[in-house]
Amino acid sequence: MDPTLFAAFSVGLAGAGHCLGMCGGIAAALGLGASGKGTVIAYHGGRLLSYTALGAAAGLATGIVDTAAWTLFLRYLAGTLLLAMGLYIADWWRGLAWLERLGARLWRPVQGLASRWLPPRRPRDAVLLGLCWGLMPCGLIYSALALAATRQDPLASGLMMFSFGLGTLPAMLAGSLGARQLQSLLRRRGMKLLIAALLMAAGAWTLYITASHSGHLLAASAGGHAHH
Repeated sequence: MDPTLFAAFSVGLAGAGHCLGMCGGIAAALGLGASGKGTVIAYHGGRLLSYTALGAAAGLATGIVDTAAWTLFLRYLAGTLLLAMGLYIADWWRGLAWLERLGARLWRPVQGLASRWLPPRRPRDAVLLGLCWGLMPCGLIYSALALAATRQDPLASGLMMFSFGLGTLPAMLAGSLGARQLQSLLRRRGMKLLIAALLMAAGAWTLYITASHSGHLLAASAGGHAHH
């Protein structure tokens, strides 16, 4: 399995408590609604579609620039973000909270739009609500999106954000369907610390590999330009 896909999935899974705190209310409301499980599935499908589209757009934007220095910068960014997300999930450092403050400003107009489909009475309304909810101010979403952007490819970046969304499903479905035992497991401190450690190890490895190969990458790029 691609380690970056696993990292994105792990971020979503490890953020269970965070996800339940921010989105659990709407998820629970959907589960208690008269429209049943079809609406729940439609809502979460909309969320996943939103994350995937955002990832594809980010990959497209970063892929426009194709230089060795830019690629190195993005790889260093990826490693740093993995370390930061590990610290964030373990509650050892809350530096990524500024992303949520920034996103809150962007969320206000979307929130007004999303309120049109609350409560969702049909699966179509739930899909549209899920599409909007993918834009809510969440440090984990924005961090995962920045990590996905380092792939510099719409397909690869979209797939990373889809993996992140899959990671959020256990917690969010538990919130929707009232599975309290699963919610309790996902919120356990030991589970969060284990995944945080794995993310930080992946970040440290990414930084090490990038530093080890940076000279070769820059030299190869310079040689290619010299031939032109």
